[in-house]
Amino acid sequence: MKLFLSTNENNLFVQTELTDLTPKGGAAATISTNNSKKYQVIDGFGASFTDSSAYLINQVLDKDVKEDLMQKLFCHDAGIGISIVRNPMGSSDYARDFFNYNQIPKGETDFELKKFNIDCDMDDILPLTKQALDINPDLKIAASPWSAPEWMKTTESMMGGELKQECYGVYAEYFVKFIQAYAKEGLPIYYVTPQNEPLYLPLHYPSMSLPAHEATLFIRDHLRPAFDRANIKTKIMCYDHNWDRPDYPLHVFDQAKDAVDGVAWHWYGGRSIAQTQVHMAYPEMEVHFSEGSGGEWIPAFEPAFSNLMRTSIGIMRNHSKSMVLWNMALDENNGPFVPGFGKSTCRGIVKINQQTKELEYTLDYYGLAHYSKYVKPSARRIDSTEDGAVRSVAFENKDGSTVVVLFNDSDKATDVKLNQTELHLPARSALTIVY
Repeated sequence: MKLFLSTNENNLFVQTELTDLTPKGGAAATISTNNSKKYQVIDGFGASFTDSSAYLINQVLDKDVKEDLMQKLFCHDAGIGISIVRNPMGSSDYARDFFNYNQIPKGETDFELKKFNIDCDMDDILPLTKQALDINPDLKIAASPWSAPEWMKTTESMMGGELKQECYGVYAEYFVKFIQAYAKEGLPIYYVTPQNEPLYLPLHYPSMSLPAHEATLFIRDHLRPAFDRANIKTKIMCYDHNWDRPDYPLHVFDQAKDAVDGVAWHWYGGRSIAQTQVHMAYPEMEVHFSEGSGGEWIPAFEPAFSNLMRTSIGIMRNHSKSMVLWNMALDENNGPFVPGFGKSTCRGIVKINQQTKELEYTLDYYGLAHYSKYVKPSARRIDSTEDGAVRSVAFENKDGSTVVVLFNDSDKATDVKLNQTELHLPARSALTIVY
């Protein structure tokens, strides 16, 4: 048995002996697992190589520090075994400038996509993604655009607006070319979403409106047929937005069920139970959690760590096959970000100081470790109970090992009986047990 305990910012994911968790004889909770009752197959846990993250890791860090960081991110033995990345297709809010894969002079069009290229990813994003795949051959790559190229949009800008109706077909081919270009680099794309956060239209970073009825038309009548013509097996997940609008994926599934593979969720609104509500209506559709960022809106360590553990358990208990946090790395100013962005409050998996080159592993790294290091791709979530403030989620790996993540969501320590194991769980602490 292996145990990894997190209790405070100076004690995160520390390997612990059972004798160090001797019950105190106080209030007790009972948690049980049932390996015979199985749920979703797990694809993985991870974060995103945004342009900002890739630049910081690849260009700011010294080579030996970068190599060590990549091992600690993607290697199961030396690190936490990240097994899925979701990278932006073109620039997002966390990029050093605005760019896409088909940039042409304003006023021109390119319906044959003759100017298509992925040059903007060649310096940092591709090399790091390749290195990550070399370290962890189980790595899956997802991709989402924040905006179509300017000339395809009603605003002729990467910010705001909608996709022109006459550009649905060429935008589908844009996805095809992207997937084919990455495949030539040895990087298969596992799934795409048509649009990041399609119901949110900020005007200070790349964005594009794609309501449910338009997403349905695009996926059903253009994107899936384009994939079929090109013999592309990449999956299509719809929505890619918050829990507060389950009506969106339900509409797409109702109208385009044969063309879409599932739904991707974010945590910035609503509750994770929405994942189960949609899953119950369409159990054949995959459920993924594709973005959640920590940040300065929860400034102190304890509430931030508790929020991560509480929310992540909810994500996995509500049928998600994956959990992807946001930026792999940000700097001392929570950037870099696109010009005109304003103040950033997001937190990366690691912090890289551009002035000193100092590297800091944040609470998100260790929170992710409670899952990613020992819950391997192709594991199955199994049934587990919860008792009072003690939250739980459990998994069975293909090698037969069982992984249980517990979180004491209380200001009081409690004794816990997990199956036949008795232990003491400090207040607001997380514990991963590997049998």
